[in-house]
Amino acid sequence: MGIFDNTVIVRRVLLGAALAGGLAACTPQYQNHGYMPPAENLDQIVVGVDTRASVEESIGIPSTAGVVNESGFYYVRSQRRTIGALAPKEIERQVLAISFNEAGVVTNIEHFGLERGQVVPLARRVTTPGVRDNGFLRQLLGNIGRFNPAGLSG
Repeated sequence: MGIFDNTVIVRRVLLGAALAGGLAACTPQYQNHGYMPPAENLDQIVVGVDTRASVEESIGIPSTAGVVNESGFYYVRSQRRTIGALAPKEIERQVLAISFNEAGVVTNIEHFGLERGQVVPLARRVTTPGVRDNGFLRQLLGNIGRFNPAGLSG
């Protein structure tokens, strides 16, 4: 009888350990990527006054800059959640876009988020009324397809 009792106890301990390990494997793991400047630092940037250099000094060097004439700075932060063996899922994304004019002065500050897979504006500070209400991706990718190879021949 003593050996049988020990075997039952060992089995129960192993079963408990297996259940605890299985539950621990299902615990969500979070990963943060990128950098988003703190709101108190961002509030110090004045549209129409600050320049590229003062923005870099106030909130840091951006993760991405505009591809056409260095038109803007882009700060991107995302958070992913992984549960067990499932593929990671992006649960949050924020994009801060700071636009500059030809003189390098801030003309626009926009803050975007990701809602149900759609990029949506969260905040916007603009100095000129001529800004069209295009989405972030439309502004960023607006010149694709307008390339004319005939203009390159010289």
